[in-house]
Amino acid sequence: MNVNQHTPMPSPYGQPQPGYGQPGYAPLDGGYPAPCAPYNGPASAYQPGAPPQGYSPFTSVPSKAVAASPVSDLSSPLDLGRTRGPPASGAPSVSAPQVYNQYSHSQGDMQNGPLPMTQAPPRPAASQLYNQGAVNLSGPQASYPQHYGAQPSMQHVTNQMTGMQITPGPPTPAGPGYAPPHSSQPPMNTTYSGAPPHAYTEAPPPASSAPTQPPPPRGPAAPQQYYRGPPAPSQQPFNSSLPPTSQQQYSSPAPPPPSSQPTFPPSSYSGPAPSLGQAPAPLVSQSQQSFAPSQPPFSSAPPPASHPAFVSGPPPAAQGSFPPRETPPASQPGSFPSHQPISMPSGPYPGRMPPQQQHPPSQPSPYHSGPPPPRAQMPPTSVDQSNHLPPGPPGPMQQPAPQSGMQGGYPAQQNGAFGQVRGPQPGYAGPYPSQQNFGAPAPAPPPAPPAQKRLDPDSIPSPIQVIEDDKAKSTEPFSTGVRGQAPPLVTTSFQVKDQGNASPRFVRCTAYNMPCTADMAKQSQVPLAAVIKPLATLPPDETPPYLVDHGEGGPIRCNRCKAYMCPYMQFIEGGRRFQCGFCSCVTEVPPHYFQHLDHTGKRVDCYDRPELSLGSYEFLATVDYCKNNKIPQPPAFIFLIDVSYNAVKSGMVNIVCQELKSLLDYLPRENPEMDSVVRVGFVTYNKVLHFYNVKASLAQPQMLVVSDVSDMFVPLLDGFLVNVNESRLVIESLLDQIPEMFAETRETETVFAPVIQAGLEALKAADCSGKLFVFHTSLPIAEAPGKLKNREDKKLIGTDKEKSLFQPQVAFYNTLAKECVAQGCCVDLFLFPNQYVDVTTLGVVPVSTGGSVYKYTYFQAQSDRERFLNDLRRDVQKLVGFDAVMRVRTSTGIRATDFYGSFFMSNTTDVELAGLDCDKAVTVEFKHDDKLSEETGALMQCAVLYTSCSGQRRLRVHNMAVNCCAQLADLYRNCETDTIINFLSKYAFRGLLNSPTKAVRDTLVNQCAQILACYRKNCASPSSAGQLILPECMKLLPVYLNCVLKSDVLMPGADTSLDDRSYLRQLISCMDVSESHVFFYPRLLPLTKIESGSLPVAVRDSEERLSKGGVYILETGLHLFLWVGANAQQELLLNIFGTPSFSQIDPSLTSLPVLDNPFSQRLREIIEMFRAQRSRYMKLMVVKQEDKSEMIFRHFLVEDKSASGGASYVDFLCHMHKEIRQLLS
Repeated sequence: MNVNQHTPMPSPYGQPQPGYGQPGYAPLDGGYPAPCAPYNGPASAYQPGAPPQGYSPFTSVPSKAVAASPVSDLSSPLDLGRTRGPPASGAPSVSAPQVYNQYSHSQGDMQNGPLPMTQAPPRPAASQLYNQGAVNLSGPQASYPQHYGAQPSMQHVTNQMTGMQITPGPPTPAGPGYAPPHSSQPPMNTTYSGAPPHAYTEAPPPASSAPTQPPPPRGPAAPQQYYRGPPAPSQQPFNSSLPPTSQQQYSSPAPPPPSSQPTFPPSSYSGPAPSLGQAPAPLVSQSQQSFAPSQPPFSSAPPPASHPAFVSGPPPAAQGSFPPRETPPASQPGSFPSHQPISMPSGPYPGRMPPQQQHPPSQPSPYHSGPPPPRAQMPPTSVDQSNHLPPGPPGPMQQPAPQSGMQGGYPAQQNGAFGQVRGPQPGYAGPYPSQQNFGAPAPAPPPAPPAQKRLDPDSIPSPIQVIEDDKAKSTEPFSTGVRGQAPPLVTTSFQVKDQGNASPRFVRCTAYNMPCTADMAKQSQVPLAAVIKPLATLPPDETPPYLVDHGEGGPIRCNRCKAYMCPYMQFIEGGRRFQCGFCSCVTEVPPHYFQHLDHTGKRVDCYDRPELSLGSYEFLATVDYCKNNKIPQPPAFIFLIDVSYNAVKSGMVNIVCQELKSLLDYLPRENPEMDSVVRVGFVTYNKVLHFYNVKASLAQPQMLVVSDVSDMFVPLLDGFLVNVNESRLVIESLLDQIPEMFAETRETETVFAPVIQAGLEALKAADCSGKLFVFHTSLPIAEAPGKLKNREDKKLIGTDKEKSLFQPQVAFYNTLAKECVAQGCCVDLFLFPNQYVDVTTLGVVPVSTGGSVYKYTYFQAQSDRERFLNDLRRDVQKLVGFDAVMRVRTSTGIRATDFYGSFFMSNTTDVELAGLDCDKAVTVEFKHDDKLSEETGALMQCAVLYTSCSGQRRLRVHNMAVNCCAQLADLYRNCETDTIINFLSKYAFRGLLNSPTKAVRDTLVNQCAQILACYRKNCASPSSAGQLILPECMKLLPVYLNCVLKSDVLMPGADTSLDDRSYLRQLISCMDVSESHVFFYPRLLPLTKIESGSLPVAVRDSEERLSKGGVYILETGLHLFLWVGANAQQELLLNIFGTPSFSQIDPSLTSLPVLDNPFSQRLREIIEMFRAQRSRYMKLMVVKQEDKSEMIFRHFLVEDKSASGGASYVDFLCHMHKEIRQLLS
C-alpha cells in the first residue's frame, strides 16, 4: 500500500474502495455461454487484505485453474507471484478485476486455511477471465458440455497414463527455456519417454499406482481438487474445444488469472494450507523434488538454497527438472498480488512472431508449460505439446496431444519439465494447474476431437473482463483527495469530486506510485508520464473550474520557482508566509491575501478559496500576462475555401457555403446569452487568392484578387474582418454567390502556403489572434512558395528511407508555422483529396499551431456530407483558447523532459499553442534529476496561460500529487495501462521521423518485455519459466501493445496510403486516453437484446466472437460499423432495417431508417451517444457478412491476425513470453 500517503488511502489495488463491490464480479451478462463459465473452485482462502509483512502472498496451495482440458485438469500452476513482496504488494490494483475467488465473497471470510469445501463456490462468469486468483477447478466442475464423452474414471486414467509413452519427436533445442534439470537426472531430451506413471502430477494416480505422496489432508474438499485427476464423475470434463472459461489462464488449461484479490491463496488448494514458513512435505517422487519442495510454499522467503530460488526467473529445475512446483499458476492469486500468471503453451516459440493464431507447432505455449529455469536448454516440448491439443486416444500419434496444454483431458503437464513426474506436492494442488505435464504419461482421454493447437483465447487476459470488473467496482464518485490513487478506467462512467488533485478528465498518469530513484525507474522501464487535457469538457454533473480574480496584484506565486498558489503550499508563521511544495522556498503572503490559521495549520478560509482546496481552477490574468503588456483583442475566424475544379465538382464548395450561413450563429462564446465577439473573414483561392470586403455598409460584397502569391499581402483592412450580426446580409449574399461564380471553373492547380500567409497577415493587421479554417483539395503544385511534388513511393516502405516520407518535403512550412504561433494564428485543415496530397507536409502548420487536420478521401457530397458538416460544426463551436503557453512545474527530484502533441516549442520548457481546444491533449514525460521521498511524494502543476474566446486572458491550473515508492512491487501495483499505451504510441509515432518502422516496432516490443521481465524478476515469486506472469494492472499491456504495433501507422496494409498513415500519426499525437483506447481496441457490442438505460456488454475484438445469427456495432472513435450476420433473425432485421430479408439490406446505408419500434429507437440512441462521446463524427457503415466491405471491418478485429501481417493476440502473447524469457536468462 502506499506508504507515503498522508491520508489513509484505499488500497491501491483491489481493496475495495468505497463503493467497490468486492465480492466477485458476477458474471457479465453477455459473457461466455454458461457452459464454459469458469468455475472457481473452493479456495483456500486467505484474507484478502494485504498479507502480513514478510509473508509471501502465496502461502497456500495453488489454485486450480480452469483447465481447458476435458479431463479435469484441475489444478493450476501455482503462480507464486512475488516471493519477496512485502505486504504492500498485497493489495491488488484497483483496476484489477477483483479476483473472483471463491473468496471473494466477502473479504472478511477468508481464512488462512483451507476452506471447507462443503459447497462449490459459484463460478465466475466465463468472461471473467483472468481472475487474479487462480480459479479452482477443483470442485465440482461446471457443467461443461461433455464433448469428450464420458469421463474416464480415475483409475482408468491412471492406467492409461502408465502405459502411455509420449514421444513426440525430438524436442527442439529452443525449448521454452527449459533449463536442464539441476538434478542428477539428465534432462530427457530425447523423446519424452513416459516417465513413470506415478510421476504424473497432473492426475493423481490412484493410490496404488503412484508412489507420490498422499495428498495432504484436506478438508472436505473434493478429492479431486487436489489432484489433477479427472473430475469426479459428476463433473463434466471441460471440453477442450470450448473456450475455456476466461478464467483459464493462459495455458489452455492454464490457471485462472490471479484474482485481483489481494489474497493470494491459490484457490485450488483445498487441503490445509501449509503454515507459512513451513516447508511442504517432501514429495515422494523424485521428480517432485525437483520442485524445490523444501521451499515453503508460499513463504516469502526465497526457497532454500537447495533449490535456487529463481525469483524472477523460472524456478530452478530440480531434479526432475520440473520447475518447482511452487510456481504459482499464472493466474493464481497467489501470485504476486497483482499478477496473473498465464501458463503458456509449452514448446519453443518461434523466434519470429508467430504469424498466426494457430500456434505454429513450435510455438510453445508460453504459458504454464514453460521450461524450468534457464539452465541448460532443455529440448522444447514437441510442438504438439506445446500447444494445447485436445487429448486423443493414447495412440502413438496422438500422444503428444496430451501434453498439449492439457487441453486434452490429460492431466496438466508439469511445467515443461522432463524427467520423472512428481506427485502432488503437499499442500499444493497437483502440478500446476493446467500445466503441461511433461514427461508424465498421459492418461488416455476419451476420444477427442481433432487436436486444437493453440492457446485458448479465453484463457488469456480479456480486455472486456477488465473493463467490466472496473465498472462493477466504480459505483461511488471518485474523490481526488487521496494522493496516488489510480482513477477508474476511461471506459468506466464515473463522477469526479475534486478534493485537491486534478480530475482524471484533465490529467491521467502512467503510474500513481513514482519510483524514488532514477535507477529504479530505469530498471522497470515503466514510462513516467502524464496525459494532460487542459481544457477538457466536463459532464453536466461536474462543476467546471472556478475563476479566481486576485485583482491588480494577480495570482499569488512562489518567489523562486513561480509555481501558482495551490493546495500543496504550506502556510507558516501564523499565515504570514508560505513554503512552496515544489521548491521549498519561503515566500511572504501579500497583506491582502493574509488569513489566520486554524489549530491544524490550515488557513481558516481554506475551503472558500478554490486555489487552496481544489486540484483545478482558473485565475484571471493581469496585463502583465498579456502579449506586449496590453489586453488582447477578441479573436477572429477566417474561412479560406479552395475553389479549384475538384473542389467545385465534388460539391464541397456548395456545401461549405450553405452551411456557413447558419453556422455563423454558433460561433464560440462564454456566455450563451450573449452574442459571440468573434469576427469573421472570407477568402477563396485556386492559383490566386480572392479577398472579400463584407462591410455592413455595402450593398454587395466586393472581391479583391491578389495574383502575386510569392509576396502575399492583404489588400484591404477595413471590411475584411467583420461582426457577423452587423454584416449578416452581405455575408449571406457572398456565400450564395461563391458557388455560382466558380461553377464553370477549369482551374485545377492550387497554392497552399500563400493561403495561410494571407490569413496570418490579416490577423497581424487586425492585431488579434484567431483561427484559419482551410478547405483544400489537392497537392499544391502551382508556382508559389511551399510548392510540393508527388513523392509517394511504395518502394520506400519498409526501407531505411521510409522515414523521409514522414518528414516535411520543404522547410518552408516549419518557418511559416513558427510565424503563426508567434501571432496566435491556429490553422484547422479540412482535406478532400482524390489522390496523394502530402498530408505530412500540409499538416505541419496545423500540427504546430495546435490545430486539427480532417480528411475526407474521395469526398462524395451525398454520403460524406453529414460527417463533414458535423465535424465542421463541432470545430467552429467548440470552446477554444488562443495564444496559449503551457508550462509544467514539478517538485524537486523529477522534471518534465519531453512533450508530445500538437504544439510548438521554442525552448525546452514552454509549450506554445496558437490555439488550444477542448479535444487536445499534451503528453508529458518525466525523468528523475534527484531522489524522491516516500513521505512527500511527487507533485506536478500544469499552468496554461491563454486568451478565452471572449478575449479574456486567463491562467488555468491543474495540480496532481502522486506517491513515491522504494519497492518495485508498489510501482507495478499502481499503474494505468491505457495511459502507458497512449504514451508508447506517441513515442513510437514520433520515432518514425528518425528510424525505420521495423526498428520502432522492435523498440516497443523490447520496452514492453523489459517492463514485464522486471516485474517477473523482482516482484513475482519464483515460478516456472513456462508461466507468463503479468502484473495485475498491466495484464492488458500485451494485447494493447499488439494493437499499436498492428496499427496502420506501424504496419500498413497494401492499400494503406502514406497520407492515411501521416494523418493517423498526427491525429494520435494529440489524443487523450479515452480516444486512444477506443482507437487501438475498438468497442464491439452485440445487439441481439438492447435495453433502455444500459448498454449490452461488449465482446472481444475477434471474429470468433461474432455469431452468424447476430448483429453487432463496432466503434473505433473514427468509424462506426454495423455488422449483420448472414443468419440474423428476421425480427431483428425488421426492427433495424424494416426488411425481414438479409439480401434486401442496402449496404450503402449511412444512417438507419427511422422506424417506430423500441429496438430501432434505442439503437439510434446508442449510435448518437457514441458519436457524442467522440471528437470526430463517425460515419455509419453497414457491413453484411461475407460482403466485400467485411475486409475493412475485420481490420478492426484487433485480437485476430491482420491482413498486413500483424500477429493475433494469442501469438503475440507467446512472442512476448519468449522475449521476457530471453531477458531473464
